[in-house]
Amino acid sequence: MSILVTGGAGYIGSHMVLELLDAGENVVVVDNLSTGFRWAVPQQVPLVVGDFGDQNLVKETIARHNVKEIIHFAAKIVVPESVAKPLLYYSNNTAKAGALLEVATECGVERFIFSSTAAVYGDPLQNPVTEDEPPKPMSPYGRSKLMVEWMLEDVSKAANLKYVALRYFNVAGGDPLGRAGQSTPNATHLIKVAVQTALGLRAKMQLFGLDYPTHDGSCVRDYIQVTDLARAHMDALSYLRKGGSSVVCNAGYAKGFSVIDVIETVKRVSGRDFQVETVGRRPGDPAAIVAGNDLIKSALGWRPRHNDLDEIVRQALKWEERLAARATE
Repeated sequence: MSILVTGGAGYIGSHMVLELLDAGENVVVVDNLSTGFRWAVPQQVPLVVGDFGDQNLVKETIARHNVKEIIHFAAKIVVPESVAKPLLYYSNNTAKAGALLEVATECGVERFIFSSTAAVYGDPLQNPVTEDEPPKPMSPYGRSKLMVEWMLEDVSKAANLKYVALRYFNVAGGDPLGRAGQSTPNATHLIKVAVQTALGLRAKMQLFGLDYPTHDGSCVRDYIQVTDLARAHMDALSYLRKGGSSVVCNAGYAKGFSVIDVIETVKRVSGRDFQVETVGRRPGDPAAIVAGNDLIKSALGWRPRHNDLDEIVRQALKWEERLAARATE
C-alpha cells in the first residue's frame, strides 16, 4: 500500500515525502512540475508527472500503487494573483480537487489529508483565531480552499472517506538536515524574499503597507516551520488510522511576528543590511492573523519542535545559499 502525495515535488510536499520515507512509508508522487522540481523527489519515490485533475492518470496511479490514503498539496497559492485571476484559482484549486475526490471515492481511498489555509478566515474578529470562527475569506484563493473543505465535509458523509483539513498559517524554513527547502525562484513568501535580498539575489524587497492597526503598522503573521507542518500531517495520518473522525485544524504556533519583525530578524541573523521599499497594501491581505492551536494539539497530539524564528531564518539562509551554489555547478 502506498500514500499518494499530490504536489510532492513542491515546497511543502517535498518535506512531506521526506517525513513519510523517514517513517518507513511507501510513497508515490503526482506533480505536473509547474512549480515543483524533479530533483526534489528522492530517487526511490515513483514520480508521476501529470496533473492531479487528470482523472484517468490518478485512477491508474491509485490502482498501480494500491493507494488508500491521499495527502493533497497541489494548488496555486499566490493571493494577489488569485485576485487578478479568480477563475484560474477556482479551476485549479476547487474544480480539480473535486475531480480528485471523485476518483478517490470511486477507487476506495479511505483517508484524505487536505492542505487548506488560514486565508479562509479573512480578517479575523480575534487573534489567536480558532476553528470556531466563521470563515470569511478575503480572496479567491481563500474561497477556493474553503470550497474544498465544504466538498470534503459533504463527501465524507456520502462515502467511506475520513479527512483532516489543516489550515496552514505562513510556512517557512527548511528541512533541518538540509535535504529540502523553498526552491521556487520567484516565490512570494516573506522570509524567502528577505533572505534572497540579504544574500544579494534581489536588489531590494518591498514592504506592502505600513498603515495596518498593528504594533508597528505592518502585517502580523504566524510563521510555522515546514518540517513541523509535515509532522502535523503525520500526526493527522496516525489519527485517522486509529479511527479518528474527520476534523479541521489550524496549523500554527499561536505567536505572531510583523513584517518588520521578520525583516529585522533576517538582517540580524544574516549579519547583512538591505534595502526595503515601502509600497501600498496588497489586495486580500488581512492586518493580522495568528493561529489558535489548542485543537491540533488535543485532537492530533501535535507538538512543535522548531518554533523559533531565528532557527527558521537560519534554515532559509542555508537553503538559499545551497540553491545559489547549485545554480553555478
